[in-house]
Amino acid sequence: MTDLKICGLSTPETVDAALAAGARYLGFVFFKASPRDLTPERAQALAARVPAGIGRVAVLVDPDDALVDAVLAAGMDILQLHGREDPARLAAIKARTGAKVWRAAGVATRDDIRAAVIGRGPADLLLLDAKPPKAAALPGGNGVAFDWRLLAGADMPRPWGLSGGLTAATVGEAVALVRPDLVDVSSGVEETPGVKSIDKIRAFARAALA
Repeated sequence: MTDLKICGLSTPETVDAALAAGARYLGFVFFKASPRDLTPERAQALAARVPAGIGRVAVLVDPDDALVDAVLAAGMDILQLHGREDPARLAAIKARTGAKVWRAAGVATRDDIRAAVIGRGPADLLLLDAKPPKAAALPGGNGVAFDWRLLAGADMPRPWGLSGGLTAATVGEAVALVRPDLVDVSSGVEETPGVKSIDKIRAFARAALA
């Protein structure tokens, strides 16, 4: 069974839609360059709508300890690290906070997959995303996919997730081909960058969880 994460949520309506659609994890972005950026204060009100048993994931890029502490205080219970954090930094965060940590890594080649597996370190989940275009300001959420066939025969540590350019039209094929433990979508359920579509969230969930 593949779990579903809807990422980059920023309104009560889309949080509720993601929950109703069957998302097991909800993602909230704390990165000022992103159109999905939230303050911990705004995120706290959204996290309060999420029932027990549903993961509240903070998406962070090279955060300092103060930001880590602030998002945990706001109700996040998983830290998804999407920057240049090395295994030592992941281990330090886990040891200091006791929180679950996910490692997101950009992929364009098989060598990238191997490097991501090695660089996972103590992460509780490895999330493979598409490498951003060279001019991109964001490490993820760019609506870009990588060639999922690169994962054929790869010895992936469990659990692992797939992200990057997924849409309702493609997620079913991706799940059937590589059998990830989780699929993660952000831009693929948006009308414009940062603006989620309730209809697209529903359609994506139907395709991912079919």
